[in-house]
Amino acid sequence: MSERSFVSDIDQLEAELIARIDGCANTRELEELRVAALGRRGRLTELAKAIGRLPPHQRPAAGAAINALKERIEERLRRRRQELEERELAERLAREWIDVTLPPRERPQGRIHPVSQVTEEVIAIFAEMGFTVAEGPDVEDDWHNFTALNIPPDHPARQMQDTFYLEAEQDGLPLLLRTHTSPVQIRTMQAGRPPFRIVAPGRVYRRDYDMTHTPMFHQVEGLLIDRRTHMGHLKGCLVDFVRAFFERDDIPVRFRPSFFPFTEPSAEMDVGCRRGEGELVVGAGNDWLEILGCGMVHPRVLEGVGLSPDIWQGFAFGMGIDRLAMLKYGIPDLRTFFEGDLRWSGHYGFSPLDFPTSWSGLSR
Repeated sequence: MSERSFVSDIDQLEAELIARIDGCANTRELEELRVAALGRRGRLTELAKAIGRLPPHQRPAAGAAINALKERIEERLRRRRQELEERELAERLAREWIDVTLPPRERPQGRIHPVSQVTEEVIAIFAEMGFTVAEGPDVEDDWHNFTALNIPPDHPARQMQDTFYLEAEQDGLPLLLRTHTSPVQIRTMQAGRPPFRIVAPGRVYRRDYDMTHTPMFHQVEGLLIDRRTHMGHLKGCLVDFVRAFFERDDIPVRFRPSFFPFTEPSAEMDVGCRRGEGELVVGAGNDWLEILGCGMVHPRVLEGVGLSPDIWQGFAFGMGIDRLAMLKYGIPDLRTFFEGDLRWSGHYGFSPLDFPTSWSGLSR
């Protein structure tokens, strides 16, 4: 190859590449052309390899010419890419413009389930009374769920029609799904030293299913153990709670004698209400509604966890979270709590901003 023919090839290639660069319709075509011209197997690369066939004294000049051509092509590619990008951006803006004066599209917002909302409300109220939250396992053994709570072997709660028993066993007795959160009280007293002041919210399980019962539901139980607590403290605590929870100071309250194996004396707490025209309203009225059970902790329960009933005493209470939610927010059927219907959640659910971190409705 002669120097004259090499220079001619350079001039011809430059003219061809510039024409093709100017003719590219978009950045994709321009990129394909760049690779074809400057890539590892591109036209300029192949031409540079031909320098080796020139006489030695002609190679420096040929190499310089190739480098100069490469710089000119790269600069032409850069200018053409800028032109095409500006044109494509202008076309895209014209095609995808947005009228910012229009109202934005409404985005769906998640809702807090009533059970979660009421759980937090209950915890917030008792937290202002000095109670802390305690938790325990859903799968329990017979001792923590029954025996430690002074529930005798022949008690109906132990029967198969009431309790979900598992195949696994411990100490020769089947494990079970806890039927109340009372075992949390036992575990708390075993693990610590008095005084105790806790609430124990959580899931519980019983064999039942209708408008006001489901196989899985939610409870919150409370326990207070110290040296001086008496029944008057229990009554005052629960009266303050229901009035703060329902946000009404005119709620009449009464306590009826009852029986629970783990408390003595035991009581049912009723609140005043009125019924009519298919609705139930908690507050002043001519009717009563049972809302929770309570009592002074039975001496046998204290002895079972190693506490002397001659020194320590206290009270316990328990209530259904789902039932509280139904009463406060007018939800007629408990089964709908667990059906996962987004329309139901949208109607009865709460904004995350409504989650309570404290409770101002508690009387001082």
